[in-house]
Amino acid sequence: MPKRSVTSSNTKLIDLANLAGVSKMTVSRALRLPETVSEQTRLKIAAAIEELGYVPNQIAGSLSSNRTNVAAAIVPSIRNSLFSSMLQGMAEQLGSSGYSLMVGACGYSEEAEERMIESFLAQRPCGLLLHSTTHSERATRLLERAGIPIVETGNVVRRPLDSVVSFSNFLAAKAMTLHLLERGYRQIALVTVFIDNNERSRERRRGYLAALRQAGKKPDTDLMMDTSGGFDAGATALVELLEKRPQIDAIFFCGDVLAIGALFECQRRGLSVPGRVAIAGFDDFEMATQVVPTLTTLEIPRGEIGKIVGRIILARIEGKSVGPERVDVGFSVMPRAST
Repeated sequence: MPKRSVTSSNTKLIDLANLAGVSKMTVSRALRLPETVSEQTRLKIAAAIEELGYVPNQIAGSLSSNRTNVAAAIVPSIRNSLFSSMLQGMAEQLGSSGYSLMVGACGYSEEAEERMIESFLAQRPCGLLLHSTTHSERATRLLERAGIPIVETGNVVRRPLDSVVSFSNFLAAKAMTLHLLERGYRQIALVTVFIDNNERSRERRRGYLAALRQAGKKPDTDLMMDTSGGFDAGATALVELLEKRPQIDAIFFCGDVLAIGALFECQRRGLSVPGRVAIAGFDDFEMATQVVPTLTTLEIPRGEIGKIVGRIILARIEGKSVGPERVDVGFSVMPRAST
């Protein structure tokens, strides 16, 4: 039987059966009781599933729309307040129209994100937020065939999968680095979260380098470091950088938690901020205005991002919007006492 390509968002068992050259009953049995089907048949069905991007529906088939009133969100972490404020904004916006939100954390792993996307799509959500803007090939295929509003929030990319609501990590990091240069700092170090599988960190490093080039300064790899997240990581990065290059006069931490951890370490060691070393952060975490000295950082409207995502999903569900959207919420440099 010649194979046919099916790209509908509502791939059914019959589509799998036709492509695999078996009966619909055989496909159903292979999905429910794979041990009752021959290995050769299982391989044919598995190949059809892969080609069609089929996700088994785990929700009762009586739903006429084949969708629930629950949207989903996948973020790197639910411990980080910057994600929680975004999710809160999204939940509030959806809740005002009777929709709920389910949340998953995938770390910074494309493989983990792929597994979570497949799992969530099986629940037939009405919309999906993805903080990452880079995905595995299989995850991309699943998302393209999902037939639901998908909004990415990690970076304002030129070609999102569907819609994107975010800001330019490149421009934000460039703006903060230029701010430090304008304040007279000349040996400026950069600390990012691990850049592997993290486009946001790569864009922030690119913005930092662009600012240095604009100021006529040659980049120094000894002034750049990537690390894990957390207060301890920020403290450790501070110590390692100052030991390696004592002439460093400012450190730009691409995350307020890292920056605040470094501030605490300076206090423990009796290092004056900004006298000995200036410290800047990223995100305007709630504690940024409570630490001493107050933290210079980049303000990102995370809560507003979540609300806009919710509005986009609701508008698409209700037929008020028919196309993707690209929303740049911008950022602000917040100069404070730490620089």
